[in-house]
Amino acid sequence: QVQLVESGGGLVQAGGSLRLSCAASGSIFSINAMGWYRQAPGKQRELVAAITSGGTTNYADSVKGRFTISRDNAKNTVYLQMNSLKPEDTAVYYCSAHVNVEHIARKYEYEYWGQGTQVTVSS
Repeated sequence: QVQLVESGGGLVQAGGSLRLSCAASGSIFSINAMGWYRQAPGKQRELVAAITSGGTTNYADSVKGRFTISRDNAKNTVYLQMNSLKPEDTAVYYCSAHVNVEHIARKYEYEYWGQGTQVTVSS
């Protein structure tokens, strides 16, 4: 089994910063892409940022220039540094990881999700 545990959410004023962390643990052979998604009330879950195992990043247009995704492969951890936060960034943030799991000498890729962490930005 693989678990993703997120931390770092909270309440912040507009213009402030937060840093989210997501640590993966369990039967991990390796991790491919990792990412952060968010879901605001009444809206669909959307991709915020993603990063490959080699460090290539991708961002939603709404967060470019304000958010930075990074990862520590040795710690199986992905981070999201969020600066210049806006009220419209308020949402539950989820991390995702595409994990390679070895089973009877074969590798299988599965996508795992964290439990979500609330980010609230007040105006």
